[in-house]
Amino acid sequence: MQTVTVGVGPVSFEDVVAVARGGAGVEVGLDALVAIDRARAVVEELAAAPVPAYGISTGFGALATRHIPAELREQLQRSLIRSHAAGSGPEVEREVVRGLMLLRLSTLATGHTGVRRETAQLMAALLTAQITPVVREYGSLGCSGDLAPLAHCALALMGEGEVRDGSARLMPTADALAAAGLAPVRLGAKEGLALINGTDGMLAMLVLAITDLRRLLRTADIAAAISVEAQLGTDRVFAAELQALRPQVGQGLSAANLTRVLAGSGVMAHHRDDRFHRVQDAYSLRCTPQVHGAARDTVEHAAVVAGRELRAAVDNPVVLAEEGRVESNGNFHGAPVAYVLDFLAIVAADVASISERRSDRFLDRSRNHDLPPFLADDPGVDSGLMIAQYTQAAIVSELKRLAVPASVDSIPSSAMQEDHVSMGWSAARKLRRSVDGLTRVVAIELMTAARGLQLRTTAGDTAGTSPAPATGAVVRLLREHGVGAPGPDRFLSPEIETAVALVDSGAVLTAVDDVIGELS
Repeated sequence: MQTVTVGVGPVSFEDVVAVARGGAGVEVGLDALVAIDRARAVVEELAAAPVPAYGISTGFGALATRHIPAELREQLQRSLIRSHAAGSGPEVEREVVRGLMLLRLSTLATGHTGVRRETAQLMAALLTAQITPVVREYGSLGCSGDLAPLAHCALALMGEGEVRDGSARLMPTADALAAAGLAPVRLGAKEGLALINGTDGMLAMLVLAITDLRRLLRTADIAAAISVEAQLGTDRVFAAELQALRPQVGQGLSAANLTRVLAGSGVMAHHRDDRFHRVQDAYSLRCTPQVHGAARDTVEHAAVVAGRELRAAVDNPVVLAEEGRVESNGNFHGAPVAYVLDFLAIVAADVASISERRSDRFLDRSRNHDLPPFLADDPGVDSGLMIAQYTQAAIVSELKRLAVPASVDSIPSSAMQEDHVSMGWSAARKLRRSVDGLTRVVAIELMTAARGLQLRTTAGDTAGTSPAPATGAVVRLLREHGVGAPGPDRFLSPEIETAVALVDSGAVLTAVDDVIGELS
């Protein structure tokens, strides 16, 4: 098993993916243990002092004015976690829960939260033992952190609540800990608050979405290239000298990908010098780099924000061990993460929109340049890919609704103490649906374009021509998995799901990379 060591410094995107999706084990580094011990000493000193310290010897939120006597402070921590583990709805995905636990551990490891080393080490042990707390869909407002989701995870450290083991079996936490040879912790001063006051849930989902979108946008370039090729479009508009006139970084990268994927196409060469060939393609073909490129730039902006957040120590209050004090702050507000989560939902909707438009052009006899209507084998008897486009259209419509930002909303809570919130968790949850929808739309474009390209190379003026080596590799991959072949109508849903899996797994991207090298 791969093991990720969590130290004082930030974890990487790769670390998050390895733990969240790959099931990697986790350990707390020696540097982190030293920092944790140093911060804990400050908390213990303040806990023994007669002067109240927020989060250590007081209540929380709107109840922060009450001084809690020493004999009730352990109960205070237990009560905090139990009351805040108030989520409702379906279970959140395992990868999200593991991601948020790793990121919370990363903050604990900075030495700015004041937890004990055994608390941090138990969180690492749960991840290594593949014990995943049950976290519910609803409960976070994205301010004071992802309180309810993190509280469900903290509850597991106390040996309470429900978890799923490595085989996904639902069981009481106490049973799962015992089976793994682990003992729950009794939370000390400040620890309950330190375990729940972070943006870790929304950040985990942001990192996973960026990872997926980076792959998806390169795959969308491949799908667009096959569409251009099969629709007898021109690649002249993707020339580097034209992109240089508008030096947007993502646009140049997308155009370069399109050019490389189309290189060596016999179909393109067949009509490249035809003086009767149309000068301009439709926007959905011609402007692909401009749209895909802007999407790339937005994703990379989100990655910058995520990188900063990975380096952050988000808690309230925070321990400044070097100065021997604890200070309240507002770093738990999720606005920086919430904004970019919403930006990415816009990106997903627009890239899906242009993909669907390219697909639709294949199906209309007046626009597909002599391909059969709906790419049907016997139009009228067969409907071809007519309803596959309906599926795309339904998803695109849903993605437009999901693109409405969550972060512009706010609803006050905690007796108006928390009177402005980020709704970042909600932004992250809908982004996961958006990324899934984009995956499906791109997969259907690939399926459609592959069928169109095969028809193009076997009939009409372009019969006998060869596709580009890269696009041909994608067609072969799809055909090997029973996707995209012309012919009489057949049950399409399994074919679509197979195409989705090939896109989601990165197999389509790998097929191209193996032929022409890694795309940008």
